[in-house]
Amino acid sequence: MNDQTPIGSGCPINHDGARGLLGRTNKDWWPEMLATEILNPNGASNPLGDDFDYAAAFKSLDYQALKDDLTALMTDSQPWWPADYGHYGPFFIRMAWHAAGTYRTADGRGGANSGQQRFAPLDSWPDNGNLDKARRLLWPIKQKYGNKISWADLFILTGNVAIESMGGPVFGFGGGRADAFEPERDIYWGSEDKWVNQGVQTRIAPEHGLHELEGPLAAIQMGLIYVNPEGPQGNPHDDAGMARDMKETFARMAMNHEETVALTAGGHTFGKAHGNGDASLLGNAPSGGDLVAQGFGWVSSHESGGIGEHTVTSGIEGAWTNTPKEWTENYFRLLFDYEYELVKSPAGANQWQPINQKEEDMAPAAWDPNIKVPTMMTTADMALKRDPEFRAISERFRADHEAFKDAFARAWFKLTHRDMGPKIRYLGPEVPAEDLIWQDPVPAGSMPSDADVAAVKAAIAGSGLTVSQLIKTAWASASTYRKSDYRGGANGARVRLAPQKDWEVNEPDQLAKVLGTLDGLRGSLSMADVIVLGGVVGLEKAIKDAGFSVAVPFTGGRGDATAEQTDADSFEVMEPEADAFRNYVGKKKLAVKIEEMMLDRASLLGLSVPEMTVLIGGLRVLGANHGERGHGHFTKRSGQLTNDFFVNLYDMTNVWKTAGEGDDEYVATDRKDGGEKWRATRADLIFGSNAELRAVGEVYAQSDNGEKFVKDFVKAWTKVMNADRFDLA
Repeated sequence: MNDQTPIGSGCPINHDGARGLLGRTNKDWWPEMLATEILNPNGASNPLGDDFDYAAAFKSLDYQALKDDLTALMTDSQPWWPADYGHYGPFFIRMAWHAAGTYRTADGRGGANSGQQRFAPLDSWPDNGNLDKARRLLWPIKQKYGNKISWADLFILTGNVAIESMGGPVFGFGGGRADAFEPERDIYWGSEDKWVNQGVQTRIAPEHGLHELEGPLAAIQMGLIYVNPEGPQGNPHDDAGMARDMKETFARMAMNHEETVALTAGGHTFGKAHGNGDASLLGNAPSGGDLVAQGFGWVSSHESGGIGEHTVTSGIEGAWTNTPKEWTENYFRLLFDYEYELVKSPAGANQWQPINQKEEDMAPAAWDPNIKVPTMMTTADMALKRDPEFRAISERFRADHEAFKDAFARAWFKLTHRDMGPKIRYLGPEVPAEDLIWQDPVPAGSMPSDADVAAVKAAIAGSGLTVSQLIKTAWASASTYRKSDYRGGANGARVRLAPQKDWEVNEPDQLAKVLGTLDGLRGSLSMADVIVLGGVVGLEKAIKDAGFSVAVPFTGGRGDATAEQTDADSFEVMEPEADAFRNYVGKKKLAVKIEEMMLDRASLLGLSVPEMTVLIGGLRVLGANHGERGHGHFTKRSGQLTNDFFVNLYDMTNVWKTAGEGDDEYVATDRKDGGEKWRATRADLIFGSNAELRAVGEVYAQSDNGEKFVKDFVKAWTKVMNADRFDLA
């Protein structure tokens, strides 16, 4: 978190437009970019091949040799990008921080998981200025160790080694982040058409309150990781706004107030910010650079090339402490022992400088240890002193340095591993033994015998629970999974715990009834297993009643989480505002259309277009709609797994029109007599109006594809039920 918000990194175009599913695309920002996605019409390509096993490759890594090489790199200053104070440690901490710091709790997207910092838009975000050089410094090591260490893991491990090399505390490291080889195109980063510091409004409107920070977004302005360090919209005098922005944005990235203080103070114990020059001399960001720059961005036309003494990144200039390459207690000491005055950096940024600073408390110049220069604080740092809640935490950490060290180490580990999912995915010799609640721990389950499974299936079949009830309950449990941060899913059976048991979309009263019945029938099976098994029973009945004979796979072995193992607050943000799979729309006015949210949810579940389509069609006829809603229930054979949804949707005797004043209510009347036939929502009709979805749906509506529909539904259903079974991988 050493440098933020480069000055003068502008968007080359201007747009108008409302909030869409993906907002601005890379092509909007950098129209000259080569459109390589034309070669990947069926999804991302992987040069290592689909059968490459990164976990196996990582396990063959000489881990200690890699750490030794990284430690040596810290002080191997290169003339093309010299190390401040002769030590790259602070630079690499910022690289790791910004690789992980894009994570957000609302949709689990962002974070370090696939090495996205290498690609647009993140490689060219203003807040990531000059991190292209950090990655190039790492290239010889990546080249040496090859497939045994991903870029994604290397970013985070390098940050850990950087901290250790300067005497700082580290809690542990878990590998297992496999690289992607193209940008993630399903992430909404915002709808603004300008970067930070170009007159862009903060995403929290002070007159409206914190709820104005849109949807899943976490950063306060376009192009930032967290907040504008100069103050809200660059205003250094808005103390209340600065603290407000920090608390809200860090909370949306999974950090509480104590962790926010620990990370800010710990990160700023090291290194400096860069603004000792003219920001107008900086060239384009990497994604907008010339061919000859070879991916380097922000190249300066300053006579020195804008390196070393004249580096400009954030525009803020100076170190936070007098010991910028050591872990010390000096950050809080300098923050509290001095009064500060507002000054301008050479690049024109607002920052705070100690008044009458003693020479021994000044920092060495990054390019000459014999020169002493004043330290500084950003407006964000000053919030740790000026905000009463932050100040109380800061004073406690100052008085108890061991507590501060532990808090920083744990918060750094959380920051860099929050998007890794459950600990079963962690690899390497430095994985901490301690289970942490944010890892969503689940006790190990036991594999039930075939006889036990058969007995429980028979009991469920004779329980009186309907196909609709069993399908709804299993879907409510498993469909919480999201591939972005590997959270949710059926394992742990958290659907029976707060907050999920009380979510409106889950119909709490009916859910409680079904769960109570299943609990009394499960025998030795876990609740997590019996919920999924109940879905199997319901699905097999629906298939048989439709006249087909298709087996539904079941693999047991799930465990049951307890309330004490469940961070209810962190699960609360996962409550759906809408769920097209259950034809549910909550009371909150949506910023995007329901069909766009359907695509978003399908993406988080890891579904393809055919998988999403067959699941929607099947769930409709199985009676999985929220509240027994009849919309989209295009069948006279309710509870049977048929292709009736598509057959009846594409019936040309239908005449569709809006019903009522809303935009989510439609009615089909008979083309001949005008009688009402069906009711539908946008999430139903999109499968007829969108050409791609219709093309897939028509396949399932064909008279010769009834059995194919059933088989494809079972395959997609099983994929969702097992999405979080990392023990089966």
